[in-house]
Amino acid sequence: MFARRLPWWRFSATIQPWQSGHFLPRPRDRCQTLSIKGINTTTGQEQQVSTQEIQGLEDLEMPLARRQTETLFQEQPETGNPYLEDTLLRSYLKTHLPPKVLEQVHQDLERFGNRLLTKIQPLAWECELNPPVFRQYDAWGQRVDRIDTCSAWRRMKDISAEEGLIAEAYERRYSNWSRLFQAVKLYLFSSSSGGFGCPLAMTDGAAKVIESLGIPGSLKNAFDHLTSRDPKKFWTSGQWMTERRGGSDVANGTETVARRQPDGSYRLYGFKWFTSAADSDMTLTLARIADAEGQCPQGSRGLSLFFLRVRDEEGKLNSIQVQRLKDKLGTRQMATAELWLQGARAELISAEGRGVASISSMLNITRIHNVISAVSNMRRMISLSRDYARRRVAFGKLLKDHPLHMQTIARMEVQVRGAFLLLMDIVRLLGLAETSQASEQDLLLLRLLVPVAKLYTGKQASAVAVEAMESFGGQGYMEDTGLPVILRDTLVLSIWEGTTNILSLDVLRSLAKSQGQVMAVFLSTVQELF
Repeated sequence: MFARRLPWWRFSATIQPWQSGHFLPRPRDRCQTLSIKGINTTTGQEQQVSTQEIQGLEDLEMPLARRQTETLFQEQPETGNPYLEDTLLRSYLKTHLPPKVLEQVHQDLERFGNRLLTKIQPLAWECELNPPVFRQYDAWGQRVDRIDTCSAWRRMKDISAEEGLIAEAYERRYSNWSRLFQAVKLYLFSSSSGGFGCPLAMTDGAAKVIESLGIPGSLKNAFDHLTSRDPKKFWTSGQWMTERRGGSDVANGTETVARRQPDGSYRLYGFKWFTSAADSDMTLTLARIADAEGQCPQGSRGLSLFFLRVRDEEGKLNSIQVQRLKDKLGTRQMATAELWLQGARAELISAEGRGVASISSMLNITRIHNVISAVSNMRRMISLSRDYARRRVAFGKLLKDHPLHMQTIARMEVQVRGAFLLLMDIVRLLGLAETSQASEQDLLLLRLLVPVAKLYTGKQASAVAVEAMESFGGQGYMEDTGLPVILRDTLVLSIWEGTTNILSLDVLRSLAKSQGQVMAVFLSTVQELF
């Protein structure tokens, strides 16, 4: 009988425990021993091995197998307090903020940075692992159309209120610097927010629209909720603009009809194909008002802006049916849905036919938030890449000691620094505009820079995220590192709030409408910087 072929590790020298749990061969004695399943063959002598000895040898096999893979282990990159580690941010604030404002802001940002590191970043990972779930029917066949979000997502909402991530811009504690301070907090928060930066963008936009309308009495309650620091009172807002034709062409793509009711309110009927943050408390949306014969004016002049609550006081949907949740490439943490409006009760908040003009201030704010997310994601990826370069050994030395690798990181750093400074200048101008301190030149520059910055950083962020992922080698491609999440969430930034071509046309419109003054202001501003 031939013995079956045995794996190589069954033929082993006698071994013994060695330092720190590792196992190394013991120097061979004069009588060498080979272990074959239960038989020891000794030079000049044969002897039966006891059962206990056999079991002892087999117990050593697993540690030995583990020993073969230990050199493959890599250290996880880690970052500290994101505010304290961001030297460019701290330098910018020191250079631009008044000393008294800087002192207060610095203390708050240092505290917030610690909260991000210890509390918020773990919640972000939970949001990724537990995306929203749509339950159309209950166990008894009743339609409920319930979107369930995880506890971490709901906690993000509470934190957003506690930190005043929307309130800060509207309280104006620091006058024109309040908007910049809010943008800095959002910049630190965005890449650690588990996607919650998106509903905050639309919430900020909705608050801005209501403020631009003079905060009419009927919307005072909504404005107070949107800008509250109390988690129990804080509302988030959706933005329901995109319909079945999709895209930015709302003038020709909006089919939703508004029918006036005897009490002066309206009922909305239509299909909203892409509604971000579908779990929000309220929304602003466009619709066409039908006349007595049921006819609706077409084009952008036929669109009016409406406010509606998503649910009533009992939590029931406002004559809304959820069709499904979108299966997206990224931003999976946030519920994006297709909705049927079947007589949803709404309030007209713009002049009839002036919906597009009224929503423009919201679009300006959400585009700035898009830039914030782009710069934040770039900074996060580069920070991780830099830390990894201090830990990873390749070809006999740390990555940080390879000039070509560091040149790659340096190029990414230049990209994010330029984007950061552009963002800061935009929010500085916005702060001046909101406190009536902006000159005509400031307003023209702001009008030009918002679409330009959104266009540029949206494309730039994707490129930097891909480059940064490559700096980790194959490990960057592993899902559980969290790096693919950042990449996926970044890819949407060139699409949301206007694609590259749409933004290019927007820039051309600003040039034409100002009869070239915008470009003249831009060129003179650039020349002053050199």
